[in-house]
Amino acid sequence: MSVGLIALLDDIAALAKVAAASLDDIAGQAAKAGAKAAGVVIDDAAVTPRYVTGFSAARELPIIGKIAVGSLKNKLLILLPAALILSLVAPQAITPLLMIGGLFLCYEGVEKVYGLVLPHAAHAHESALEATSLDAQSLEDEKVAGAIKTDFILSAEIMAITLAAVPAGSIFAQAFILAVVGLGITVMVYGGVALIVKADDLGLMMARAQTAPMLRAIGRGLVTGMPYFLKALGIVGTAAMIWVGGGIIVHGLEAYGVAGLAHLIHDAGEVAVHAVPLLASVLRWTVEAAGAGIVGIVAGLITIPVAAYVISPMWRYLKSLLPRRRGKEALADGKK
Repeated sequence: MSVGLIALLDDIAALAKVAAASLDDIAGQAAKAGAKAAGVVIDDAAVTPRYVTGFSAARELPIIGKIAVGSLKNKLLILLPAALILSLVAPQAITPLLMIGGLFLCYEGVEKVYGLVLPHAAHAHESALEATSLDAQSLEDEKVAGAIKTDFILSAEIMAITLAAVPAGSIFAQAFILAVVGLGITVMVYGGVALIVKADDLGLMMARAQTAPMLRAIGRGLVTGMPYFLKALGIVGTAAMIWVGGGIIVHGLEAYGVAGLAHLIHDAGEVAVHAVPLLASVLRWTVEAAGAGIVGIVAGLITIPVAAYVISPMWRYLKSLLPRRRGKEALADGKK
């Protein structure tokens, strides 16, 4: 065996020892990074159940399974390598990309609030976008594809938040942490969604129990309570989007030297803590989250008209150019 190969094996053994010794530390870092992405996770869990609405009970779990597989592909096959390459090639791009993602979260959250405040206008807009003649299989495929696209955006934000939270170090440790967070969040979100969408079926089965009055009462409670729980989950998810998005923007501005908002929110938290010392940690978190939420609402209100009057018309114009270009190419091929 050559000396070079022996040295390589020795280096690999040393790396394995370091990895084994730091496994607890890596697990701790993964847990912390996952916690920082909690707001996006809550929204992911709140968004997904609507994609199985309108389908038979037998199709709910298969649809969630398809979305979960698509989510894993998003995180592990596309976003994880992209995040690692970005951290190596252009680490300075992580903060602006995080801010863009935060702005998108604010936009999505505030747009949902708009839908609650003006439901008729929001419903008319959604109806105009829905396809009208689809068979059951193509409708299911379209729902799954739409859910995976939405998941890609949320997953990108989760992976970016995780990467920003991971301290600089070995690329293998970063990859391991990203993979652990991505896999853990996917299992947690879609496992939770599966439990949520099947809870009413379980409640119905329990409500039909003939010999257990207590079981019937619990079942009726599940059937009656699940619609309210889903509504509450949607509200929490929307609030989390706005709060997390606003917090990302505030921290991003602070990283670029614009620290006024961050200081203002921090000072407001300190005032609340001094006012009621017994609830110091709770009040600090509440006030700082509310401050980030206000920033998120303002950012979302600004981006809605920008999306409607600038981004959307530009996107429609670019899409309209594509058929013309294809038509010209087909015409040129015909002349040949």
